[in-house]
Amino acid sequence: MTMSLPISRRAAVLIAGAGAGLAAPHIARAADALTVRCDFAPWGIQAALHLAQVKGWFREADLTVDVQDGRGSGNTLQLVNAGQVDVGQIAVGLLPQARDNGATVRAFACFGRKTDLAVMVDADGPLRAPADFRGKTLVCFAASPWAPYIDAWLRAGGLDRTSVNLQMLDPAAIWGTYATGRADGLMSTLPSALPSVTRQRRSRGVLAGDAGISFPSYGLVATEATLGRKREALRRLVATQQRAWAHLRTNVQEGVAAMLSQRPDARLDPAVQREQIELTMDFFDTPATQGKPIGWQAEADWTAALRSLETANAVRPGWNIASYYTNDLIGS
Repeated sequence: MTMSLPISRRAAVLIAGAGAGLAAPHIARAADALTVRCDFAPWGIQAALHLAQVKGWFREADLTVDVQDGRGSGNTLQLVNAGQVDVGQIAVGLLPQARDNGATVRAFACFGRKTDLAVMVDADGPLRAPADFRGKTLVCFAASPWAPYIDAWLRAGGLDRTSVNLQMLDPAAIWGTYATGRADGLMSTLPSALPSVTRQRRSRGVLAGDAGISFPSYGLVATEATLGRKREALRRLVATQQRAWAHLRTNVQEGVAAMLSQRPDARLDPAVQREQIELTMDFFDTPATQGKPIGWQAEADWTAALRSLETANAVRPGWNIASYYTNDLIGS
């Protein structure tokens, strides 16, 4: 006759069995949750986030990641600093001004390490340097990464805001204004803007870097508190993005497909997305980051950026370069 053991006795038998070599049941660890807010509506720089989602690489890293669209790098930076989201993927060159004004945000990875600010102009037109824009109409928006550098860029050509017609418009309005010929130049980041606008108006970019402006572009930022509290989760997030960008170097179309599957209602143009991803990767390296891991940040690049900002009167002198970024979460 088989007797049923009381619950306490059955537990004792299981414990004894485990001691005799029986495998204990695996207890799955709960995934760490992170909110990552992007700079804008979906475009190429976000491909690595969407690819990691589709490929299951976040899940493999014990992460649950909520990837959110944004309303500009400046807006996302404010939300990160206020603790409303964990991580921002933004133009990290905006950090120094924010920290000067009391923000506690730092960059813990930077992918677009080469200056990508540019003015989109007619592909066959004569506009090639700041001095050529005298009397011309330029469009930009207030939260643009260009905002701190506009005056310094104009000064490089012997101009100021009285020398040009500078229109600060709503982000949604600048594209149509330029595409329909109502502006001579559109100030944005080249990888995001050029593939879109050139569909309606064949264009090229006048790079801000050619006028001496240094600007670290898109990367990941978080507050000091989040960097401390969620350190290991953020380290794993960086690893997924390094993996995704390495994969995209030879598999761009997979990034396009991932974006379309994750944002089916955004009506994305696959050809535009592909070109944006390719151009984004063209701005990944500087001389100071050659041979370094994806996302690693160079002191020389940050020093050049701070000097540009100081020249633009956008930050106060006496800055501490180490307060703006960290490489502690970057794997090889």
